[in-house]
Order: sequence, then structure tokens, then C-alpha cells
Amino acid sequence: MKIAYFDCIAGASGDMILGALIDAGLPQTTLLQRLSALHLDEFDLACRRVVKQGFSAVKVDVQVADDVPARHLSDIEAIVTDSDLAPAIKERAVTIFRRIGEAEASIHGVPLDQVHLHELGGVDTIVDVVGVLVGLEEMGIDKVMASPLPLGRGFVQGAHGGIPLPAPATVGLLKGVPVVGSPVDAESVTPTGAALLTTLAESFGPIPAMTLTAVGYGAGGRDLSIPNILRLLVGQQATNGEATTETLAMLETNIDDLNPEFYDHVMTQLFDARALDVFLSPIQMKKNRPATLLRVLCRPGDVDDLTAILFAETSTLGVREETVTRHCLARSVHTVDTAYGPVRVKVARWGRGHTRVKPEYEDCRRLAEASDVPLRDVYRAAEQAAQTLES
Repeated sequence: MKIAYFDCIAGASGDMILGALIDAGLPQTTLLQRLSALHLDEFDLACRRVVKQGFSAVKVDVQVADDVPARHLSDIEAIVTDSDLAPAIKERAVTIFRRIGEAEASIHGVPLDQVHLHELGGVDTIVDVVGVLVGLEEMGIDKVMASPLPLGRGFVQGAHGGIPLPAPATVGLLKGVPVVGSPVDAESVTPTGAALLTTLAESFGPIPAMTLTAVGYGAGGRDLSIPNILRLLVGQQATNGEATTETLAMLETNIDDLNPEFYDHVMTQLFDARALDVFLSPIQMKKNRPATLLRVLCRPGDVDDLTAILFAETSTLGVREETVTRHCLARSVHTVDTAYGPVRVKVARWGRGHTRVKPEYEDCRRLAEASDVPLRDVYRAAEQAAQTLES
């Protein structure tokens, strides 16, 4: 699986994302050829290499003679749907522009069909959005991920006057996404950048485990106190029977004053909140006190919810977090028939035809009790029935 990770060092905008894709290997001529399917008035992509505080990056400018001051959402949708773009590109582009329109409608308190997209309705924005979608397809990207998004402060001039940063449309589009404060007093994440990443990215968090194949840097227009760049990491993640490598979070805390009866409830709460694994280890703490090390394995996006459960359901005053890498085999679940009844089995595959079968314990236990036979007999019957799945 080919993945793209957008490391938003100074933020994200449509032209920064596009510049990073070109720097990572997207041919500019191919991009222009694909964009001609929009049938827009003449435009051009001016791509040049710039240096931002020692970092070489690609700066993209969409050069147009666009004299339309503002467009309704329906105007932009018509441009996209009437184009010769691939249906999947059309659908995703319309989704992105509709999300921008919904954010603007909410801010101004008007119906969606009455929203005027001033700064976001120009040909340059349309080219940025469609260009990014086309670029990801051309590069064969299967999955997009991104870092938490840094938000700068200050004001920017808009069609209605001074707009506080982060722009209201950007804030609206980033609901449910991890954000952090930026040290710069400037617009770091534009509404276009926010709409693209929040629509395309499957998750936001640390750099995922991958075999790195390409790196690209896209430049912003301003010179800031930090390098005004967005970094793109392109890599391969193993699939199709190989061990998959993924980046997870590990939460842990030492507890020496919790009623032991509570741990079952705590573990249930954590698993219900999408913990991948929860386990306890006996430890010895200061003053020679016996205690319990409670550890929770989870995906980065679930850290906040699981940490909240640890604070609410245990006596801990602090939770440690670290990033871990997990290698796991591809697996699938099947149901096999035995003399005692149906049993679910998990089949793991790796390498060249290697497999491992594990019957589901709860199914085997239930059938063993119902048939009044030893558990190992049901377990063995399920393994034998699953042999056809291994071939």
C-alpha cells in the first residue's frame, strides 16, 4: 500500500500541498494535461524552486486572468461536473467544495445556495483542489495521513474586512481534527488546505511506519520565523499477506491504591472505547509498595478518549504516552463446521504461503459445554476443519 504523509511543519494550503506533490515526483506537464479537462479559461502553473530558511522547496502559483469576483457553490460544482475529469475526481472535488460552502454558510448564517465564495471561489482555488486530487491519483497514493495542524494567530484582510486567524472557515473545517498552536502570527492553515486534508486524510498523528520512497517540500508565499514549508513523505506499507507495520500509541500508569475489583470494569471501559489491548503487570514502587502497571495499546486518534477513562475510572494522577511500532500479520476470520457445531477461526498469513490457524476460544468453550466434551477436543476439531483454509 502506497501512503502519503503530510507533515505540516508551518501549516497547509492548496498550493503548498500541490508544490509538495510536484517536488515528490508528480510531473508538472502531466498535471497540466489532466487539469485541461476542467475547460477553464486560460491558466498556467508557475512552479519555481525557492529556499525557505535553508530548505529547498517548490512554490506553485496558479496564474489566471479570472475576473469573476465571487462564485456561488453551484457555479463551482457546475465547473467540476461539466468537466472531462474522471468521475471519482469529480465526486471528491464536489465534496471538498461543498464542505467549504457549508463552513461559510454556517459562519454567515445563510442557506448553502446563497453563499458567495469570495477568496475561495477563484480559478486558483479550483485548480489547487482538483490538482491535488489528480496528483494523488497520478502518484498511485492509496492512503493519506497528516500531522496535527498548527494554527497561527493575527488578522488577514478579506472581502468583508479584517478576519481573525485562524480563519472562521478553517476552524469550522477542522472540527474533530488534532490542532496545535503555531508560533507565527500569520495564516498557517488556509480553508482550502483544511478542506483538502480533512477530506483526504484517514488519520492525523505521528509519522506512520513505512518504507520511505520519496520526499517533497511545498513552499508557502511568506517568509516566517520558521521555515514556511509543508513536507510530504511517500512510502510503502506492507499488504497482501506480508506483515503490516503501523504506528500506535502506548499509554501507561503506575497504580498502588486502587481496589483490585475495579480493574475488570476499567478494562471493559477501555476496550469499549477502542483500545487495541489492555494488560496489567505487578511492579514494586517507591517505599517498597506493591503496585500495578496498567498499559493500554491504541491508535493515536483514540489517545484522548482513553486517557480520559484512565483519569475517571482509576486513582492515577498521571498517564505516560509513547509512540510504538507494531508489526502484525494479515489475518481473516472464517467459520468452519465441526461435529460439535460451527466455530469461527482466525487465519494469519505471512511470507510465501505460511499460515497459522487459531480457533475462537469462546465458540469452542460454548460447544464443549453444550456437548459435554473436553475443550481440547472441540479445539482440535476446529483446527482440522480449518486445514482446507490454509491451502
